[in-house]
Amino acid sequence: MKVASELVWVKDENIYTSAGISAGIDLALAWVEEDCGATIAQEVARELVLFLRRSGGQKQLSVTLSAQASEMKAIQELQVWIMENLRKKLSVQVLADRVAMSVRNFERVFTRELGKTPSHYVLQMRAEAARRQLESADQGLKQIAVACGFGSTDSMRRAFWRSVGTTPHKYRRQLYSPPNRVSSSSGRWP
Repeated sequence: MKVASELVWVKDENIYTSAGISAGIDLALAWVEEDCGATIAQEVARELVLFLRRSGGQKQLSVTLSAQASEMKAIQELQVWIMENLRKKLSVQVLADRVAMSVRNFERVFTRELGKTPSHYVLQMRAEAARRQLESADQGLKQIAVACGFGSTDSMRRAFWRSVGTTPHKYRRQLYSPPNRVSSSSGRWP
């Protein structure tokens, strides 16, 4: 058996395999393209807010969906508040004060509950908000950076890269680029 670990899905004659749930969606989009054409497949991908083609190294698209929800009500409420206040200065001190904890205890509890530090979580949520704005608005990168609470387009680009696995510019270009044809035997996109 030969494993193509860099691919998200593979077609070998009449056998298809995929690397998981999201890769299964990628494979389903390839089937839509085979059966209905590239235009319909691109429309379906846009409706699902997905790329028609995703490279094997690209991270999952929704950080918000993949973030574990805390079982602590105070942290759950803080998560909602963070998403509603991304433009504000969201220092660890501000967040700790919001849930009436010391900074040290808050960092420990937050990291235990969500598996990441408060600062990392805020950056991921800002990158997620930027991703959604890139998909739904014609705003420039500077306006999106400001709206999502980034100090600059450079800081947005760095956080976006760590969270999504590509730059905001490349993400927008890939999201709205016209489709290419799939190779008939490898699942590779030209």
